Amino acid sequence: MLLSWLPLHVLADSTPLPTIAIIIDDVGHHYQNGTDLINLPYPLTLAFLPGRKYTQALSEMASLGNKEVMLHAPMENIQGLDLGFGGMTSHMPESEIKQILEKNLNAIPNVVGINNHMGSLLTARPSTMRWVMEHLQSTNFYFVDSRTSSASIAGQMALAHAIPSASRDVFLDHKQTRKFVQSQFKKLLLIAQRQGSAIAIAHPHRVTIDYLKWVLPKLGERGFRIATISGLLNIRANENSEPTVAERHSIAASTPALTQANSELD
Repeated sequence: MLLSWLPLHVLADSTPLPTIAIIIDDVGHHYQNGTDLINLPYPLTLAFLPGRKYTQALSEMASLGNKEVMLHAPMENIQGLDLGFGGMTSHMPESEIKQILEKNLNAIPNVVGINNHMGSLLTARPSTMRWVMEHLQSTNFYFVDSRTSSASIAGQMALAHAIPSASRDVFLDHKQTRKFVQSQFKKLLLIAQRQGSAIAIAHPHRVTIDYLKWVLPKLGERGFRIATISGLLNIRANENSEPTVAERHSIAASTPALTQANSELD
C-alpha cells in the first residue's frame, strides 16, 4: 500500500493539514495531454513554455479550468541543450535578459509566477539572477526555483529581493514508469508530513497524468491537501491563520472531491 506506513489521521480540527503543490512543467507542446491535465478537478499549477504551438490556447483553457498559470522560463544549462524560443543565456546583457523575460511573461495569459526551465548554468550566476529578480520586483509574480543544479542561488536571490518564492522538493517523473512515479510521490508526502508542505515538479507525460488521475482523489482520507503554488505560499506565510475565501479557491483539502471512503493507495 502506498501510504500504509503513514498514520490514518485527519488533522483539520487540530493542526494544519500537510499540503502538497504539484507543478506541471513543459506545458504547450502537446494539446491532448495538456487538456487532460486541465480537466483534472484539482488545483494544479501549470508551467507553460513561451511560444510553443499550444501555449496560448492551453493557458487560456487552464485559467477557465481553475488551474494556476506560470511561465516556464528557458534558461541556459551546462549541457548546452537548445532552449528554443524565449531562452536566456549567460552571454546576454542586463537589458536583453529583462526584455526577454518581459516578452515571455506577456506572451502567456493569466500568468502569476515563474520557474526555470533547465537553467543549471544560469541559476548559478548571481548577476543574471539579480536582473531576473529586479524585474520581478515590479510585478506581483512569485518565483519557484526548479533546483536543476545544487549550485543554484535563484531562491536566495528571490529572498534577497523580497519576492514570494519557494523551491522544488521532488521531481516526480524523470523516469517514466508508474513504479518510479509512485516512489517519488511517496517521498513527496513524507516531506510534506515532516515539514508541513512540499512541492513536486512533474511533466505532461501520459504515465504522470494517469497516475495523478488515480492518486489525487485518495489524498483527503489520509489527511493531506493539495494547493496551487500561490495557495501554498499563502499557507506558509499565514501558518497560524485560516485561509481567506480567495485562498480557499486555490486549496483543496478533505472534501468529497478528494475523499473516497475505505480506499487504499496501493
